[in-house]
Amino acid sequence: MSEELNPAATLETPSADPAAEMLGDKPKPLSQSVNIVDVGPCRKHVRVIIDRTDIDERINEQFKKMMPDVVVPGYRPGKAPRKLIEKRFFREVADQIKGELLLQSLEQLAEDHKLNPISQPNINPLAIELPETGPLTYEFEIEVVPEFDLPAYKGLKLKRPTKLISEADLDEAQKRFLRRLGTVLPKDGPAAAEDVLIADVHITLRGEELTEFKNLELRMDPQLAFSDGVAHDFGKQMTGVTVGETRQLDIKLAPTLANADLRGQTVQGAFNVKEIRVIKPAELTEDLFSELGVANIDQLREKLKLSLQRQLEYEQRRAAREQVLAHIGAAATWDLPHDLLHRQASRTLSRRIMEMRSAGFSEEDIRARSALLQQDVLASTAKALKEHFVLQKIAEVEKIEVSDDDVDFEIENMAEQSGESPRKVRARVERENLMETLVTEVLERKALDLVLESAEYEDVPFVPDAATAGMAAVDAPATGIEPAAAPAEPKEEE
Repeated sequence: MSEELNPAATLETPSADPAAEMLGDKPKPLSQSVNIVDVGPCRKHVRVIIDRTDIDERINEQFKKMMPDVVVPGYRPGKAPRKLIEKRFFREVADQIKGELLLQSLEQLAEDHKLNPISQPNINPLAIELPETGPLTYEFEIEVVPEFDLPAYKGLKLKRPTKLISEADLDEAQKRFLRRLGTVLPKDGPAAAEDVLIADVHITLRGEELTEFKNLELRMDPQLAFSDGVAHDFGKQMTGVTVGETRQLDIKLAPTLANADLRGQTVQGAFNVKEIRVIKPAELTEDLFSELGVANIDQLREKLKLSLQRQLEYEQRRAAREQVLAHIGAAATWDLPHDLLHRQASRTLSRRIMEMRSAGFSEEDIRARSALLQQDVLASTAKALKEHFVLQKIAEVEKIEVSDDDVDFEIENMAEQSGESPRKVRARVERENLMETLVTEVLERKALDLVLESAEYEDVPFVPDAATAGMAAVDAPATGIEPAAAPAEPKEEE
């Protein structure tokens, strides 16, 4: 089996001699020379040379332990010549000593040089040989946290978008809410705004087929977002369509696609409507109030108002975060490894979705915003990672930590937004391996809160994001090519 040391087992390993550690004695430090050079953005090449004296001491000690018990044909136990035992068992002893030396060497390397890794070093212990003579040399490359100085981050002057939540806003929120709980029914007439279409979609570029979708469910919103492009006039051009009719729409592809031939192109989508459905909103009944945990319409509207306020707070924090990072980001002039961006892309999207769920956005709104994020996934990931490193450094400087109570509070808040039990939300977070993401999100939020608490604010009118206003989403690329998806985790080879 091909071994690969993980970060915890490489740069923060336990003592190579457990018995010595139990007695409170650490092994004698190794005589090793270390050469570290930059070989790319946030990437270093490390070369370590362990002196032969340390190797010989370990080998000699191991053979001394073996001598009384080793059995060699033709000799009584403990009576075989040392030279014969060394020759017979050198390879087994060498492999054991190599492992101990590597563990201690990497621990010592972490203590002496503070590499601060962000990914696994590409070390394969099986490819490293302990020589019979001369020093042990091994080398590897590792991605590390960028080094930078934080600029002043307290007392910043920020603009804060604000608005009063009006009765009209509540009426619209109530309408959307009841539609989400509504019943979908077949419709005989032509399609109108907010209807649902079932359609086959055939997408081409200059007459050449790109991809085809069967039985897509499409809400009649003003815009339709794919994960790599947007049909900006979707609602207008599909209004009045009837079952069996096909309409041609332009889909503008994102200017950031990996495929240069498709980047920024306009492709054609043929939408063949197979069925039209209308949504009958849920009725305000005593049963519905009971199901929602409210006594009457006033309490329902109060909950909707709180949800709108949370969404406004999300937008305010997003605006503040962008301003803060624009200021602090002056320190973030470093580039990031391309493969790191690919690996982190799905995690960045998961974090943004988690933030929006905590803010109470509907799943429809989240899908639309996620579709736009995916269109520029590498750029948004690079921005998110730079924010991450800056906020992590602020948290380190300010000694900010995340407690179990912080995590419990976050999970309870997510449960309240989703209408699920905290136990169910926690189980989903753990099942999807998002607990570390959740802890990171809470830590960075606390760091950002510290910056925002000391800021000076100027209130400005809130302007909704036109890019995501009235947008339905298809969780798939119009081109049939996934936009810069993160590669699968490597599997152990057997």
